[in-house]
This record gives sequence, C-alpha cells and structure tokens, in this order.
Amino acid sequence: MEQTPYEYDVLVIGAGGAGLRAAIEVSAAGASCGVICKSLLGKAHTVMAEGGMAAAIGNVDERDDWKVHVTDTLRGGQYLSNPKMAEIHAREAPARALELEAWGALFDRTKDGRILQRNFGGHRYPRLAHVGDRTGLEMIRTLQDHGIHHGIDFHMEYTVFRLLLDDGRVAGALAYDRERGRFRVYRAKAVVLATGGIGRAFKITSNSWEYTGDGHTLAYDAGADLIDMEFVQFHPTGMVWPPSVRGILVTEGVRGEGGILLNSDGERFLFDEIPALYKDQTADSAEEGWRYVVGDRDARRPPELLTRDHVARCIVNQIKSGKGSPHGGVYLDIAWIKEKISNSEDHIRKKLPSMYHQFKELAGLDITKERMEVGPTTHYVMGGVRVDAESQMSTVPGLYAAGECAAGLHGANRLGGNSLSDLLVFGQRAGAYAAAFAKEHGDVRLDQASADAGIREALQPLERERGEGPYQIQYELQDLMQEKVGIVRVESELEQAVEEIDRLSERAKAVSAPGNREYNPGWHTALDLHNLLVVSEAVARAGLLRRESRGAQFRDDYPQKEEHFGKVNIRVARGADKEMVVEEIPVEPMSDELTRLVEEMG
Repeated sequence: MEQTPYEYDVLVIGAGGAGLRAAIEVSAAGASCGVICKSLLGKAHTVMAEGGMAAAIGNVDERDDWKVHVTDTLRGGQYLSNPKMAEIHAREAPARALELEAWGALFDRTKDGRILQRNFGGHRYPRLAHVGDRTGLEMIRTLQDHGIHHGIDFHMEYTVFRLLLDDGRVAGALAYDRERGRFRVYRAKAVVLATGGIGRAFKITSNSWEYTGDGHTLAYDAGADLIDMEFVQFHPTGMVWPPSVRGILVTEGVRGEGGILLNSDGERFLFDEIPALYKDQTADSAEEGWRYVVGDRDARRPPELLTRDHVARCIVNQIKSGKGSPHGGVYLDIAWIKEKISNSEDHIRKKLPSMYHQFKELAGLDITKERMEVGPTTHYVMGGVRVDAESQMSTVPGLYAAGECAAGLHGANRLGGNSLSDLLVFGQRAGAYAAAFAKEHGDVRLDQASADAGIREALQPLERERGEGPYQIQYELQDLMQEKVGIVRVESELEQAVEEIDRLSERAKAVSAPGNREYNPGWHTALDLHNLLVVSEAVARAGLLRRESRGAQFRDDYPQKEEHFGKVNIRVARGADKEMVVEEIPVEPMSDELTRLVEEMG
C-alpha cells in the first residue's frame, strides 16, 4: 500500500468558516496549506448559521463594547468558559467583522451606512452583524472569494478517518475519496481540525449529514483531551412539519425581528418563565418585559430572547402539558408585527428571506400571514477538543482545533451569534500559530506501517461477506441519544445509554458494507459509526458525571446548580487500555481584571 503522500506545512481539515479563515492565515504567513472538505467547497455547515455574527461594534447601541460582550458570554456559559478565550473573542470579534467587510461581505446597513446589528438571545444590546438571515452564507462566499487567491490546495469530497503521529507529534492524516473510494496519505507539520459538530448522533437535528463528530474523534483517537461534552445545545426552534424536514433550523433572527412564541391556547407562555435574575421589578405587568441591568442603565428585551437552553426547556414543558401545536411543537408568530409595522409583509420578506422561502417551499406556509410550528432540535455542541486559549493547540503537539469542534469559549451554553465570530477569531489564531509551529519544529516522519494498518482497518467492512448493515446501528444510536441523552436527562437513563452504546460499539466492529469502494454510501456510514459512537459515549458519560443542571444540561434528578460543579469542567480522554476516561478538572481561573469586570457588570 505504499503511496506518495501529499505534503503541506499545515493541513486544515474542514472548509467552513473556521477552516477557511485558518487556511487564509496559514497562506498569508508564507506556509503551504492544504484543505480537505468532506463535501463540496461552499456547502459548509456555516451557511446554516443565519442570524448573524456577534461583535461589539456598537453601531446600534453605543453602550455596547467588548467588556459587555465578554460578561454576557461568561454569564451565558454559566462561568464554565475558559475566561481567557472569552476575553480574546470579545476583544477581537469587531476587528474580524470589519476585516470580513473589507474583504467584500455585504452586511445590512444602518441609515448612515454602517454595519447594522440586531438583537439576539442572551446579548444585552443589538450586537449581531447580519446579512438578512443568510449571514453564514455570506461569510463563506466572502472567505472563499478571498482565499481563492492565496494558493491554497482544496481536496473536495474526501473524508479523513485517522491522524498520523510521529513520536507523539501530529504528522499527517489518512483520507478516502467519497466518490471512488481511493485512499490518500497526507504529511503535514501541523494539522488544524475545523470539522464542526456531532448533531447526527441525534435523531432530530438541524445539522447536515457531514456532522458525525469527525474532528472530535480524530483528536480523541490521537490522544487529545475533550472537555464539556455533556453540553449539547438544543436550539429552541426547528421545523416540526412536515416530517421530511423535521429539525431544520428556524433562525433566532425570527425572534430577534419580533417573532413571539405561543402555545395552543394562544398564550405567550415565556412571560411566566422569566428567571428571577432578569425580572423587571419596576414593570406593572409581565408583558412590559424584563431587563438586563448594566450599571445604572438597562435594556428591555422580549422573553423570547432568553438563552436557548431555557427557551428550549420551556417549549418542552408546554408540549408535555398538552399545550403544544398539532404536530408536537409550539407556534412561532412573526406575522403579528402587522399590528406594529406598516407593510409588514415586505418587511418580513426583506429581513428574513431564507425563512420565508424555507417555509413556503417545504411546508406550504406563508410566514408573513401564518404562524410557524417549531420545536427544539439538536443544534450545537459546546464540548470539543481542549485547546490552549491563545494558540488553539490541543494537548497533542502540532494539532490545533477551531470552531465547533474546539471547546472552551462557550462553557455550559453558547449565546446565539457567538459561533460565527468564534470561527473567525479562533480560525485566524489557529492558522497563525499552526504556521509558526510548522516553521519552528521542522519536518515529520511518516510511519508507513501505521498508515497501511489504518487503510486495512478501513477496508474491513467491504471484505465481510456477512454482517449487520451499518444503517440499523446508526438508526438505533440516534433513537437512543434522542430518548436517553436529550434535553432532559436522569441518571438511570444515562446509565442505560452508556451500556447500550457499548453494545452498539461491539456490533459496529462486525458491520458489513458489501460491494465496491465506488459510490458506496453504506461503507461511508460504516466508517462514520466509530465517530458517532465515540462522541455519543463522551456526551453520555460526561452528563452522568455532572450531577447538576447547568446551561445546556438539565438533570431532572439534580434540577439545581451545585457549587462544586460550577468550578469544574469534565475532561474526556482515551486511557492506556483504550477505555474512555472521564474526570473533573478545575475551570481555568479568571484574571483579576476580568474578575473585577464581572463584578462591576453585575
């Protein structure tokens, strides 16, 4: 199986916002760069991030700045975020947004021509720079247009299934061509993982087929640490009808533009669910709103813009109490703004063009006149590769991670809009530090025997004449995760999930995908199973160890926050015997300056 490897200073795995921004930075530093993407260039999951990117530019409300942004992020993450990462993100996000504008991004504009910003859940002030409800698409278009001139090599429709090491340092990767099944060996002095999330481990998800936890598992198998895997964000609003599109994202931008949530009785139920911390004690009625207090100033906001974990649980409670919509969701109504805005139909179509067409085409529903049926959908994982705040390097030398497959910024819960600015801020940093590492540490040795062994293992499902098909195992895993490791968790169900995942893992070792390598989706699914099972076990085990409710994890048997767990992250690593090790580690401490800032901001 001797092959001539493709050689780069830095190999980037993933071509979404983080991967493209990292590749641009690598190339700008004068290092050679190759980018591998599982699908076609331009189809990155980033395009599904619709609402906007959070950056405290202060164009709509001059009170906003990085200090307010970092405290919002830390509060939203329940103080489990890496505080240094949160600070870097808040400080650098405005520059990354303006950089994107300079590269050609066509943001919506204020009347005086500056970047327009909108409200979003968990943010005190209008902070999300946006392009209608197609912000992620515009980001990818801009990064691709800019990056195409940098001499970056793109390898489309290749899936990486193993990282190669040289005496503990990352040395490259193995991949296969999804169309023809041919293997390819890559040698690289540094590798950046930018592979996104794990949503396909669940039955109902906004994530597309590529999101099978590839980067998480590649890092884990190579010996890197994962953290915060128990924190899976269920976006409050996914489509629930028709069944063929169940789970597809309905952007938070709908609520940012005035959309309200109603139960089957027509009640705006979130007014009864406002946490005491945010209640406006001066209001004459709940309907007058609630507020974030910022020094001696305040900002009134609708309760639909509470954090995503809270809104998702409130929706589940309405459905369980019998007040759900006919197809098992609740109603999201943007059409009501006709009471407040003249020409509201044109306004909605202008501000939310993708949502208008999505519901029109997929559900036969006109959102300018009718209510949408929505419900929670698996959307984002806060957990991922444990990285250094400054450089984004993992615990494996030369291996970096950025975007959703990296952890640290979001803590227990991600604020909407922080993901897109996360991609740019830490994609840029990962690329810069990876290029510097490649220059400073020189060449690597490729272990051909290890590469050959990895290829032989990948071929095994094709060589088994008899065996279970991979789709049945994938289906059972998704059902299991949805039922036992979903929005509401209890110890007995998490324990059952861990046991069942172990049984599914044993079955997965003997799956069969007969046929040729060419055009064989069954084989692709067989290889994806390992990734899905690893991340599923990590989520279940970490959720079991964290005996409290915090952020995106809600334990029905431990419904309160526990002081002890407010000081620890859950680390997941591969033990010497290849068994998964799950343990508590201390949260990174805040600097004195940041501690004072949090106290001042209340």
